[in-house]
Amino acid sequence: MRTFPSSLLATLVLASLSGTAAADDVTVMISGGFKAALEKLAPDYEKASGHHLVIVPGPSMGKTPQAIPNRLARGEKADVVIMVGDALSDLERAKRTQTGSRVELADSPIGVVVKKGAPVPDIKTDAALRATLLQARSVAYSDSASGRYVSTTLFKKLGIDNQMQTKARMVERIPVASEVAKGTYALGFQQVSELLPVSGVTFVGELPDNVQYITRFAGAVTANATHPQAGKALLTFLASPQAQKVVTATGMHTVKAAAKATDTVQ
Repeated sequence: MRTFPSSLLATLVLASLSGTAAADDVTVMISGGFKAALEKLAPDYEKASGHHLVIVPGPSMGKTPQAIPNRLARGEKADVVIMVGDALSDLERAKRTQTGSRVELADSPIGVVVKKGAPVPDIKTDAALRATLLQARSVAYSDSASGRYVSTTLFKKLGIDNQMQTKARMVERIPVASEVAKGTYALGFQQVSELLPVSGVTFVGELPDNVQYITRFAGAVTANATHPQAGKALLTFLASPQAQKVVTATGMHTVKAAAKATDTVQ
């Protein structure tokens, strides 16, 4: 666990709390891409602020009851949401977040895994990735932004959309890598930050630049937040240079350093 200087944390966190003294439960609804980073950084925020983070996971989009927009729509409470940028924009338009509270947090590339012990395929070029996909017995992708790109755009870019229809499947709610680890699928596609924490798989690498898709993650304070100042302080902390060192270690890129960022599927 990375430890931050107490003076730095106090400045980042306490300056945003405007003198609030009570220790509160700050609820964060978060999609999988940024979850690993938040879990690593949570103890530092809690130590500096005195608050406790309640982490509620769920997809940024989709039809499952666990999806963040669906949770909010049925009245579940949260102080902060951290999710895919275009899905957060939808919440902003629906007035479910506080105006001006959005903070850009990270850019997340798509990667590939295989079951641990399986031969590691070549995906370094467009041609190599195409050949690997055609040879794979089965392929899995997520029900969030990365999976939407894989299913609607990547296969078409590679010219193999028809061939993939019979062996590519969406995995809902759970990490794609967990299904690859069980041997259900030969290849798994998802954001790198969601692949790396899963045991039982080998990380093959990121998609080639020509066919890569970057998902922006951003956070905002909800319109009905019980602890808005604590939520703002959390987002300020997560965007700080020191916290970003942990964020990048989980497989994401800092926003300012990213060569490109895409909020919507092209």
